[in-house]
Amino acid sequence: MTDEDVKEIKQKTEGNSFLINLIDSPGHVDFSSEVTAALRVTDGALVVVDCVEGVCVQTETVLRQSLGERIKPVVIINKVDRAMLELQVTKEDLYQSFARTVESVNVIIATYVDASLGDVQVYPDRGTVAFGSGLHGWAFTVRQFATRYSKKFGVDRQKMMQRLWGDSYFNPKTKKWTSKDTDAKGKPLERAFNMFVLDPIFRLFAAIMNFKKEEIPVLLEKLEVKLKAEEKELEGKALLKVVMRKFLPAADALLEMIVLHLPSPVTAQFYRAETLYEGPHDDVHCLAIKNCDPTADLMLYVSKMVPTSDKGRFYAFGRVFAGTVKSGMKVRIQGPNYVPGKKEDLFIKAIQRTVLMMGRTVEQIDDCPAGNIIGLVGYEVLCLSGCASCC
Repeated sequence: MTDEDVKEIKQKTEGNSFLINLIDSPGHVDFSSEVTAALRVTDGALVVVDCVEGVCVQTETVLRQSLGERIKPVVIINKVDRAMLELQVTKEDLYQSFARTVESVNVIIATYVDASLGDVQVYPDRGTVAFGSGLHGWAFTVRQFATRYSKKFGVDRQKMMQRLWGDSYFNPKTKKWTSKDTDAKGKPLERAFNMFVLDPIFRLFAAIMNFKKEEIPVLLEKLEVKLKAEEKELEGKALLKVVMRKFLPAADALLEMIVLHLPSPVTAQFYRAETLYEGPHDDVHCLAIKNCDPTADLMLYVSKMVPTSDKGRFYAFGRVFAGTVKSGMKVRIQGPNYVPGKKEDLFIKAIQRTVLMMGRTVEQIDDCPAGNIIGLVGYEVLCLSGCASCC
């Protein structure tokens, strides 16, 4: 991200830092139950769509599940490198493929969307769609390129984003923008997205994969990409991977999209509370979830039991929806067969430890307030009961 991007993001979030929990879930339709468990503890979804295959059955299933849980989606169209290297598509063909994919995704969203979510359709010119390659680690949004060109053309970034998508064309001779694909003399004009976004990417791919060593340094200088001495010795796909990661880092595009367009726990729980809580929607516990209140009684949902390196021990992985969970505190654990007012499938147990689960590592903490993902130690009994939630 540029300094300007960071400044704008800080202004929109009152200068606060960000804590982002990324939860991976399987995309195959046979694992839809695991997707539901992951969606229950999240506030937004980053939906990955294959650039070549387009919207598949599992894509529709994941979108239907996320919208059913009132989860706001953003999209990344993946495997763009495969379309360029294997299929040898033209810039216009690639744009049309992107447009069809976005349209297909929006049709599904319109079909299953919950009214409480409002308009959650995705649009490249609004920054809610990214394009890239997960294999090579690069990605971009229209917003990123609009930031580059807004200064050059002296226009507002939002206006530039609209010009870089759809039926928008730029005439390099007259230096004017138009919605027509031909100039006054009937000569065809290149689409703005192809000219300003895809063209530098296509040029890099062509120069590097065709081993045009005299062109590569010129392109890298124009794009402000600097290589280390050992990286300059690389060739072919190895060089392409390094260059594209430096030119369009995937983390910048995806984190920008998540921070700017996916809701915080406080925002999301306000409209998700009714789907999270089975009791009356006006009682104190539902209101605590709705307000993401860290001072209320503990309401925590355990979505998965994760085995530790010690045999026979597990972390209870879940989300704190209300209250604050602390090491040593006693909680009531309600299994899937629990019936309010009865003692069946109900346990009272003390939490031994609360931990942050960060990839392969864990870090012990004293407590964790509402809105956060947490790991709990001391819940081995849940593996036998098949726990769904505790409060």
